[in-house]
Amino acid sequence: MIEFGHLTHVGLRRDLNEDTYYGDSELGLWLIADGMGGHEYGEVASALARETIVREIRQGTALPQAIRIADEEIIRASRRRNDSLPMGTTVVAARVTGHRFEVAWVGDSRVYLWRDNKLAQLSQDHSYVQELIAQGAISIDQARSHPHRNVVTQALGVTDPQTLNVETLSGELSPGTQLLLCSDGLTEEVDDRAISRVLAHLECSAQECVDGLVAAALDGGGSDNVTVILIRRH
Repeated sequence: MIEFGHLTHVGLRRDLNEDTYYGDSELGLWLIADGMGGHEYGEVASALARETIVREIRQGTALPQAIRIADEEIIRASRRRNDSLPMGTTVVAARVTGHRFEVAWVGDSRVYLWRDNKLAQLSQDHSYVQELIAQGAISIDQARSHPHRNVVTQALGVTDPQTLNVETLSGELSPGTQLLLCSDGLTEEVDDRAISRVLAHLECSAQECVDGLVAAALDGGGSDNVTVILIRRH
């Protein structure tokens, strides 16, 4: 059996929530898109990503291809608006079929796996600071306060489709395993140790854990929109 919890919050410093998400255990699809762009375009881009991916998955399209089609749709919508400001969005998505999962992402929205009392980050941020970490130029702790920590190097609608990197991973979703999807509004304010402490409360429902994580992000400053989905297999 699959149980999931979900919540989005505008945060404490933004007027508009440009995050969007979707969850459907019958379809076996969950996703979060964190939009960016002026004039409320981030909201448009993230909603378009969600609608396109859901439509494509319903039609039997593979997850990475569904994300690429969403990219094309956002670029087309951007061109129709004929505005100099591009609109874009990150995306992180999970598909669960039987006891297997597949995750895919573009940008810095993340997916974590909780298994055997351990939290592992499955996704690698497509971000400027992640590149610096990979080069050994800064530490993970330094990245948390780096002035360019919000600069993404890949996003739907913005990156040239030829160089768009839709990364995927798959694995087994055995009983007791949890998948956590989140926008950077969570990880900006709550470190992995604190996330681990919340997910360890298996006596709590998935929704209670999600509520706790969003509350922790707001307690931490709530500097951005925050969206969290937690998927559990029982």
